Amino acid sequence: MPEAAASAVSDTPAVAGPLREFWQSYAQNRGAIIGVTLVLLLIALALGADFVAPHPPNEQYREFTLTPPMWDEGGSSRFVLGTDPVGRDMLSRLIHGTRLSLVIGFISVAISLVIGVTLGLVAGYFRGLTETVIMRLMDVMLALPSLLLAIAVVAILGPGLANAMYAIAIVLLPHYVRLTRAAVIAEAGKEYVASSKIAGAGTWRLMFNTILPNCTAPLIVQATLGFSSAILDAAALGFLGLGAQPPTPEWGSMLASALEFIQRAPWVVTYPGLAILVTVLAFNLMGDGLRDALDPKLKR
Repeated sequence: MPEAAASAVSDTPAVAGPLREFWQSYAQNRGAIIGVTLVLLLIALALGADFVAPHPPNEQYREFTLTPPMWDEGGSSRFVLGTDPVGRDMLSRLIHGTRLSLVIGFISVAISLVIGVTLGLVAGYFRGLTETVIMRLMDVMLALPSLLLAIAVVAILGPGLANAMYAIAIVLLPHYVRLTRAAVIAEAGKEYVASSKIAGAGTWRLMFNTILPNCTAPLIVQATLGFSSAILDAAALGFLGLGAQPPTPEWGSMLASALEFIQRAPWVVTYPGLAILVTVLAFNLMGDGLRDALDPKLKR
């Protein structure tokens, strides 16, 4: 009898942990697997840029200006993707640009996420006049095109990489405020919140310890998708001369500085554009996979 009981226990499948269950749901989306693989590759390139890049990003080789990629006629194996108009290695600048783009995305999203979650919590929990003031301000910001709002902020603060990150954070802010407010309103009426109130939990504990942890799933998805928006906006500001300034190896400024050579040397424009495309696509694919895995309604 004990042996039968032991056999029954051993035959019972182990309950999958939350992390394993999440990964099983995430892995069903092939696009998401491709996205997370590309993101991990980009992070590895960014962390090891000083070791992976064959040349310093700002080193000029005057005798090799506008050298085509190594597989084209006139190319050199010394410069795999060719050189730019002043003789800098395109591959090295693209690799270092990966680090810069990911840093811009991380800092911009982090600033916007912290401020947006705080404002959304306050608006969704206190409601009334506080909610009206915060949400009408967010509506005004959403009424402006994102790039136009970023340009306006940079015009006030002045051009530069740091000010571009602040501008992008302001552009992303309304999305986190509205998402957090909606999630807080949905959670605030549930029984566990009422039980915490009865148990004597204070306002700030209810907001940050009780309600906020149950609102993280949509915020994680939005933050992941916000990376791609931040990288796009940073490239646009760099292209307009309002973001990273030369000779910083930023993809948008690389496009702007090489635009006049697009017919003579198309590689100087093609590769930074492809880098932006691949990075934005990778984060969008990863964000879609996170949305499917974290939203119970979308799980198959």
